[in-house]
Amino acid sequence: MKRSGFTMIELIFVIVILGILAAVAIPKLAATRDDAKISKINSDASTFVSDLGSFYTAKGTYGTATLADVTNVAFGTTTAPIATTTAIASSTLNLAEGDNVCLVFKPLAAGGTTDGKMTISAGAGTSTICTAVKAAAVKANLLGASNADKNISFGGTSVVQ
Repeated sequence: MKRSGFTMIELIFVIVILGILAAVAIPKLAATRDDAKISKINSDASTFVSDLGSFYTAKGTYGTATLADVTNVAFGTTTAPIATTTAIASSTLNLAEGDNVCLVFKPLAAGGTTDGKMTISAGAGTSTICTAVKAAAVKANLLGASNADKNISFGGTSVVQ
């Protein structure tokens, strides 16, 4: 009599092979997700600096501009998002991963000698994602060496409005 189908040992081998493949693939998938979060935060940081520089160059001041006037980057933490109606001048803007603040942007007060200046600082977040974001920000020249504050000036004395 001819039998068709798989023996129990063949099925066990298939299940073991599938288990090994899953054990290798799942950590790789989690690492890819973390890399995407790191890239998004760093992209948002660069976008904000670029958007703010363009706005300042066009207007000559932050004035009463709000986040919605300047950029579409979302700031704040999961539990405390920053509204798009927030005025840029003299605001503290956080880029975070969940509730871990990775980078802090502090545009200085509008008017006078502080207009057109901003300080970027490392946030207090210590997650692996925040640590990688800070390292990438140093490489992108958004933070100073060893996560030191970075001061940025937009415009200049030769900019004519």
